Amino acid sequence: MGKTIEQVAIDRGHTIVARIDNPDFKANEIAAADVAIEFTQPDSAKENILKCFEANVPVAVGTTAWYKDYDVVAEIAKAEGKALFTATNFSIGVNILFHMNKKLAAVMNDFDEYNVTMTETHHLEKKDHPSGTAVTLAEGILAQLDRKKKYIGLLDGQSADLSAFDLHVESKREPNVPGYHAITYSSEIDDITISHTAKSRIGFAKGAVIAAEWLLGKKGVFGMNDLLNL
Repeated sequence: MGKTIEQVAIDRGHTIVARIDNPDFKANEIAAADVAIEFTQPDSAKENILKCFEANVPVAVGTTAWYKDYDVVAEIAKAEGKALFTATNFSIGVNILFHMNKKLAAVMNDFDEYNVTMTETHHLEKKDHPSGTAVTLAEGILAQLDRKKKYIGLLDGQSADLSAFDLHVESKREPNVPGYHAITYSSEIDDITISHTAKSRIGFAKGAVIAAEWLLGKKGVFGMNDLLNL
């Protein structure tokens, strides 16, 4: 992702002033940047963000599975007048899917003959499951669909005792898959499916760079809904 983001940024006329791949970097190493884009690992994201705050550099965060620390980091950003932009997925298309997913779940709340399930597929190198995108989609469904109380994420081949109140999220890991997510409502007579297929990483990278451009000069905590006015 870092290489793809760099190329997209350069293509859009930006200059890369720092490339950081050492978790022990110092805040002054990024002080010359107008904005930072953070795509690393869940266990280092919080400290990376705080170093951006220390350097007074706005930061757009694309790392997933770090959100247990989100509330603390967001409060620091607000209290100290920093700029934080977070997204479980920077793809413009995926964020449109997030919006459609909530709308569809609200409609389907009145049609309890349909059971809803989700599938997500990513490349073999992706460590977390369900994906951050799948978690966001699941949370969107749970917020609208009274008959589902929690989501259960299972890797392909795993099994568990699922109740009617559980939303099953199946995760698959296959070679060279940038990202695929599908939500299906199934009844005895038909299926309704909405999905998103990423054809490359460029969509994620372009969205991250656009978010970083939008964040420049702002203070506060933001997300893709702010950028896209959804």
